[in-house]
Amino acid sequence: MDEPRPPKLVGAAWTLLIVNTLGSTGAQTVIPLPRSVSQLVTMGSLMTAFVLALLLNPRIRIRPSAYLLLLTFLLVTSVVASADLQSGLGALFRCFRFSVFLATLWLLTRWWDGGVAFVRHHIRAYGAVLVTVAIGLVVAPGKAFPDIYGGRLSGAVWPLTPPQVGQYAAVIAGLSLLLWLARRTDRWSALAVVVPSLGLLLLTHTRTATLGLVAGLAVALGSLLLTSVRARKVFAWSTLVVGFAAVVLASALEAWFLRGQSADNFSSLTGRAKVWDALLDAPRSAFGYLFGVGLTDKSYAGLPIDSSWLAVYHEQGFIGIALVALFLLVLVVVAMLRPPSPQRACALFLITYCLSASYTEAGLGDASPYLLHLAVAASLLARGPDIDRDEFVPGGEAR
Repeated sequence: MDEPRPPKLVGAAWTLLIVNTLGSTGAQTVIPLPRSVSQLVTMGSLMTAFVLALLLNPRIRIRPSAYLLLLTFLLVTSVVASADLQSGLGALFRCFRFSVFLATLWLLTRWWDGGVAFVRHHIRAYGAVLVTVAIGLVVAPGKAFPDIYGGRLSGAVWPLTPPQVGQYAAVIAGLSLLLWLARRTDRWSALAVVVPSLGLLLLTHTRTATLGLVAGLAVALGSLLLTSVRARKVFAWSTLVVGFAAVVLASALEAWFLRGQSADNFSSLTGRAKVWDALLDAPRSAFGYLFGVGLTDKSYAGLPIDSSWLAVYHEQGFIGIALVALFLLVLVVVAMLRPPSPQRACALFLITYCLSASYTEAGLGDASPYLLHLAVAASLLARGPDIDRDEFVPGGEAR
């Protein structure tokens, strides 16, 4: 029997949440966008998503979620840390944004029923974002490969950095492949997403996204080996391809990963290690160790932190690190306890991707694409709807 589909406007709310997390800084765009305008668009999309979710769920019927509960505790920690304004008024604004973001997710839990609906919303929304990247590549290739990013592909229609483009491409490529393996989509639909996404990923030269994609697919495919013949075939062929590439294309792969950097720059993770050392060596009070300095723009001394764990340590202290580790552990344990299924495989892919990316990318402590990836994983691991399935008509609209 087909899964009941949530109202179509749920997908619209999810897309608006994704727009909010796109950010407002990046490469130079074809049509110059003042930062105030892009911030208005992203913040306006969040408020619209919240209002839309509230209209869809006026009785505020929510499902229990350990993931969102722990995120709510993390929000409380953020408010406590930001209250003394050590990081300025911007910290309180970021707390407000985080609270609206979480409230919208809570409202949407009504449709977290263990189905793949939110996976499809995720693929469509990020696919649309990548279409804008492709348009920018065709219309203004010079702006799409700016010198500021070393000639790596970035967003020339909406300001997106190469790591952002790489992340979105890797995530939807992996999810689309898993849906095809589970026979939830046809071959041509999967190819229409996977092939262009991998092409864009390669043009970004984003190592974090590439390694996250490989690690996530390895874990997801491993979870399907005992139940899916197609997964076993893909796993076997993937192993052969990777082995062939490692032997025959070793020099080309090394050049792609180095991106023209020196060995010293590569070993210091493109300068990240210097920022991390300075952050860890900085003195702070006992309160700062426990709660951090409040939500910031994920930078230290004007330089990006580029590590979820150190960003959380800086902003929300050891309490924040404990909460992030706990909600990741909860998702991993719940996924491992579920029987093999396409939903479990997609959830494991997203969790593994976020875990692998957390070392060199920030985003686990505040409203971000990473929290949305994990929210999709949580929706996939939900047991079943608390609402009456008869509420939904075949067209997908609530009665």
